[in-house]
Amino acid sequence: MKTKRARRCVLMVLLTLLTVVVGCREDETVVPITTDDTGEKVVTDYMGMYVLCEGNMGSNKATLDYLDLHTGEYLKNIFPTRNPQQVKELGDVGNDVKIYGSKLWLVINCSNKVEVCDATTTVSQGHVDIPNCRYLAFDGGFAYVTSYVGQVGGESVQGSVYKVDTLSLKVVDKIAVGYQPEEMAVVEGKLYVANSGGYEALQGRDYDRTVSVIDLKTFKEERRIDVAPNLFRLRADSHGQLWVSSRGDYGDNPSCLYCLKPNTYGQMEKAYRLDIPVSDMAFRGDSLCYVATTFDENWNTIASIGIVDVVSGKAINEQLVKNTSELETPYGLMIHPLTGDVYVMDATNYVSSGYLFCYDKDGNFKWKTATGDIPGHACWYVKEQKIKTKP
Repeated sequence: MKTKRARRCVLMVLLTLLTVVVGCREDETVVPITTDDTGEKVVTDYMGMYVLCEGNMGSNKATLDYLDLHTGEYLKNIFPTRNPQQVKELGDVGNDVKIYGSKLWLVINCSNKVEVCDATTTVSQGHVDIPNCRYLAFDGGFAYVTSYVGQVGGESVQGSVYKVDTLSLKVVDKIAVGYQPEEMAVVEGKLYVANSGGYEALQGRDYDRTVSVIDLKTFKEERRIDVAPNLFRLRADSHGQLWVSSRGDYGDNPSCLYCLKPNTYGQMEKAYRLDIPVSDMAFRGDSLCYVATTFDENWNTIASIGIVDVVSGKAINEQLVKNTSELETPYGLMIHPLTGDVYVMDATNYVSSGYLFCYDKDGNFKWKTATGDIPGHACWYVKEQKIKTKP
């Protein structure tokens, strides 16, 4: 009897909790339990940082975390409780996250969608169906999304950039670019797209090695810049230069970093390369901060976190962080725009929880906290009203 009564009590508690969650959805969002307290409050206009964790492909485990800088709390996997109507939660493989206006945009690669949420509450506003979507860029009220177009493991086809109206969340145009396009950057009315050609190589053909140049007024591809095989990251600095990383061909062409500059006619062209295998980068003034990840003969990770001066184009410090011994697999990098603090996302072994490490501007360790699986993408939340933390 006592056992039956105890089971009834447990059931009643669970039903009560479920009622509370559903009942709160109309006016407030429910936030999960805080997984960690970093012990540090950083009170500036930068309220916090969203961290998108990829999750393993095919496991439907993409998650969204939030670092509240004003309270020091790290909230893990906030999307499901904010959006209980989403049966499959966020989806399969989180690939990019950015805020534009009042909306938070989340690229969910293998779910073939871009999830769009309110940037303050993370309540879903809808989604955009885009096949094998990869990365985001914004300009003039439009979102631009790179797409491999072809499905994972399928035939390699020419990639595209989709143009999405940020108000209606409707695709209004698309344009073909190179094979398997990755990151983009907007400079002086032009959209630059890094083409990788990763699927091409899997099918015995050469990697793509070009950057597509798209005029945003006409939404036409003007030309392609030959750079190096298997391009990936592409960022613009404050001087109008482009920095693009090549993952190489895992043979004669190693992974390197390239700088593109405008010539006398105002057209971007390859200026020089640095022999640094950049896997992610972020800017701090005139410093390009990078994570460089390579492997030894036993496929153990070799990582460095350094700095390139974007004016001189020289590597000035091989270690942005003084002690990397705790870092297992540095995967993503963010720099606080005001404090200069360094945030490193560690994917660890790619199958279990990762970590977010924080270092001060001088590279001294401050704290770390557990994240979802494979944290690799993040964006700052700047709006003065912070996300709600109580139901």
